[in-house]
Amino acid sequence: MMNAMPLTNTQALRDADSRRSYFYRNDREIPKLAHIEESIHIAVPPTVIDQIWSEVDRWHLWDPDTKQARLNGPFAAGTQGRIVPNKGMGIAMLVTERTAGRSFTVEGYIPLFRIHFEHTVTAVDGGSAVVHRVWFTGALAFLFGPGVARQVRQGLPKTMRSLKAYAEKRHATLHDGVVDGVKASTA
Repeated sequence: MMNAMPLTNTQALRDADSRRSYFYRNDREIPKLAHIEESIHIAVPPTVIDQIWSEVDRWHLWDPDTKQARLNGPFAAGTQGRIVPNKGMGIAMLVTERTAGRSFTVEGYIPLFRIHFEHTVTAVDGGSAVVHRVWFTGALAFLFGPGVARQVRQGLPKTMRSLKAYAEKRHATLHDGVVDGVKASTA
């Protein structure tokens, strides 16, 4: 007879069954099939990436899968907004986590289905390591998840390359004294 492990100890559960097809986020078990992750090195400081992320109404400039995004308040946990993908209908979104200079997570939601987008940046030699993770939850994740996951798996690498190009160009332009296409003058 097997001894039961305490359900309150997430680490014990992880260690007890490493073959399990789940990952853990805030002590919640998320099926790995619904977990997508891409990372990229960007030759700019993390503050540049964070500034770009905080300009939600400009996400479409670096995310080819976003037609429009907006928040109804500050770029902070608890703020609601709306995101409209280039393909598909717009959905409500909620900032669920925000650590200035390091990370943010937004959740797009419709009844019984959630899509979570986690973004992290860390300083590394020569710039920043940027990671975007996507996963799905909700009672209808089994239904919507596979189709949405296929689109995300195709689009996320392009989004990361686009973010890299946008951030590096923006950083170089700011260092050349050009902001929004106008050369800054020193009088």
